[in-house]
Amino acid sequence: MAYWLMKTEPDEYSYFDLEQAGQDVWDGVKNFAALKNMKNMRPGDLAFIYHTGKEKSVIGIAEVVSAPYPDPSQTNLLNIRIAPKYRLNHPVPLAAIKQDHGFAGWELVRLPRLSVMPVPPEFWMKIHHMAGNPPS
Repeated sequence: MAYWLMKTEPDEYSYFDLEQAGQDVWDGVKNFAALKNMKNMRPGDLAFIYHTGKEKSVIGIAEVVSAPYPDPSQTNLLNIRIAPKYRLNHPVPLAAIKQDHGFAGWELVRLPRLSVMPVPPEFWMKIHHMAGNPPS
């Protein structure tokens, strides 16, 4: 199993919308590096859902429920299906992540425009600890 972080603008689609849907398509990713990361996602992988914009926080956890597949409406793009797992007890803001120098090499800190990125297992555990959640 691998861990990921997926960014979304909460005014367009939030973690709470995903909870309402129960399962949904993650689409619209156009950045080459983010698409490359999506190609590596597999069913059973887990992902932090990160709200961009004013919130700039890790909000919840989703499970990848499909392998990546071609977007039927866009050439050279991919879709995956995800389902909500659980909300974090306390959102973890980007400012708190940046204050911890242990995260300095992570794409979330180094490449702020990258919308889909891997999460090293030690960062997965650390974010859960910061949120007051035992990792699953």
